[in-house]
Amino acid sequence: MKGVEQWLVNHHWNQSLLLLVDVGLVLALTYIVLLVIAERRTLWMVRGFIFLMLAAAVSQRMGLPLLSFVLNNLVIGSAVAMAVILQSEVRRFLEQLGRGEILSLLRPIQQATLGPDNVIDEIVDAIRDLSQNRIGALLIVETTNTPIDERDFSVPGVRLNAEVSCELIQTLFQTSTLLHDGAILIRGSKIVAAGVILPISDRDASRQLGTRHRAAMGITERVDNCACIVVSEETGSISLAEKGTLNRPLTSSKLKELLEARLTSSLEREVATPSLLRVGRQVSKKSFGLLSRFVHFSVTRKKT
Repeated sequence: MKGVEQWLVNHHWNQSLLLLVDVGLVLALTYIVLLVIAERRTLWMVRGFIFLMLAAAVSQRMGLPLLSFVLNNLVIGSAVAMAVILQSEVRRFLEQLGRGEILSLLRPIQQATLGPDNVIDEIVDAIRDLSQNRIGALLIVETTNTPIDERDFSVPGVRLNAEVSCELIQTLFQTSTLLHDGAILIRGSKIVAAGVILPISDRDASRQLGTRHRAAMGITERVDNCACIVVSEETGSISLAEKGTLNRPLTSSKLKELLEARLTSSLEREVATPSLLRVGRQVSKKSFGLLSRFVHFSVTRKKT
């Protein structure tokens, strides 16, 4: 009888050890994926996918066949969608894996991030030069870390994902470029897209204004977490639209003051975002803590 009990205990601990190894390998793979995918907004999508996988595994272990079936199909569909969306990242991951460069996958991608003051200075310098030369411009600046839903735009524009710079902003609004008529979207220290077409405000007061000013009012009426900078092509005057209201005319120094009040905190949070290594350690620590509790609960239940 004692031999049977000892065998059951050994078998249970072997299963628990295999479970630990299994979870450890999954965490290692997840960590590599997080290193390969360096874009902050995409990380939320990856985390959502990981959550779906965990939910599917838990539902299957709890003996919920219908929920498990639905979640498994969601996981498959999400995996296919992510493979299409993240084509370049997946290709790079497979190429490095095929060449046997496993260690290179563990090295985080170093990305230079402008500080809050630098981003605001680059924007203000560009706006000052555009205003002096009477070149029309329209910039959407996200004021929080929550991204704007691109469905609020009439046309999302062309993806750039480039560092904010005075020279690039001025170049995009030159009349000889194809994207000068639209707006540019700035998220943190990145110019996410150019040639963005915005909805026009229907307010009576806006009908006396130009198209850029009406577009700035239109998008800020729909979206609270953004501000729009407008440079008039006719007069060179600078305006800032927020929540459907235009603040005009502004000097470049006043514009800088307003942007500092609205953007500094969100830009500092972006710079202070934990590194992927720290995130990986936190995920591993919490996961192993939950797993140890589960193993302890299983052992206690077996003994009773």
